Amino acid sequence: MSDKPSVLFVCVHNAGRSQMAAGWLRHLAGDAVEVRSAGSEPADRINPVAVEAMREVGIDITDATPARLTWDTAEASDVIVTMGCGDACPVFPGKRYEDWSLTDPAGQPLEVVRRVRDDIRARVEELVGGLQRR
Repeated sequence: MSDKPSVLFVCVHNAGRSQMAAGWLRHLAGDAVEVRSAGSEPADRINPVAVEAMREVGIDITDATPARLTWDTAEASDVIVTMGCGDACPVFPGKRYEDWSLTDPAGQPLEVVRRVRDDIRARVEELVGGLQRR
């Protein structure tokens, strides 16, 4: 078992918001945090507009693959951040939960996805600060 905190980002398709959040957390926290992401109904591939928006800020998420949310992944995470998956996201007693209300970037133009990306960055920065005070 690792001493570093683990964060799980969950959205429906695990193709946009949760992948961007995972990219930001890896970028901002480095190896200090174990980063996971998953979806309740994963897409076939990551959203190419999300990839482009992250590339613009120097973060490469092209290797990310949408993954199905599993009980084990959620149970093994210290913090679970949900993004619009509603009742599809399981609740585990004793876990820290945050629910981020974010625009779904699916089908959105790059300028909208940029705003989502920047909103996610601000939230991840706040999350990192909270994890460091544990």
